[in-house]
Amino acid sequence: MTLKDFIKYWPVLKRQVRSLHLPWLDEMTATERDPFKVLISCLLSLRTQDKVTGEASQRLFTLAQTPEALSRLPVAKIEKAIYPVGFYRVKARRIKDLSGTLVHEYKGRVPNSIEELLLLKGVGRKTANLVVTLGYDQEGICVDTHVHRISNRWGLVKTKTPIQTEFALREALPVRYWKQLNGQLVAFGQGICKPISPYCSQCKIRPACDRVGVILSR
Repeated sequence: MTLKDFIKYWPVLKRQVRSLHLPWLDEMTATERDPFKVLISCLLSLRTQDKVTGEASQRLFTLAQTPEALSRLPVAKIEKAIYPVGFYRVKARRIKDLSGTLVHEYKGRVPNSIEELLLLKGVGRKTANLVVTLGYDQEGICVDTHVHRISNRWGLVKTKTPIQTEFALREALPVRYWKQLNGQLVAFGQGICKPISPYCSQCKIRPACDRVGVILSR
């Protein structure tokens, strides 16, 4: 897939994604743009299904919606709210400590730059980019397993790690596509372009896809 192909088929991809389920965070921030909620939900999402993350986040946010309030909650109460997310005990302590850090070192405000966000314990590039894009509506490219897999499968980039993919996409794509890329490709990757045996027969952008690494498809 060339850049010209990407630009041509981007509207086609978006039309197909309308019939699929956008990630919970994209749906939440469509009506409420809250960097703190984005940050906490991202931390909860590690090794956890999107539906479980959304439900756990909503339970937690009924108890506390600010760093100040969350930092005051007992760890046991946080654990109960976020269960059954993966590693919920570790995450409960982490988000309580992080909330305290935001209160004491950042006056209760989530940083709005990737560089500052990466200084927070437990925050990686995926989370930092999501906070910047979904929380602050600033430019960034969040690369998770779906974005990494699909952009390589298309032949748009040729990289080995998500971090390499992020920087390759920053070089390859015009800025106007950056913010929406993650939400669209996560939905597309969960519904059509699956890791094993993707639904190539249903894919509307197959004519432009190099199908790199695809052995079996449906």
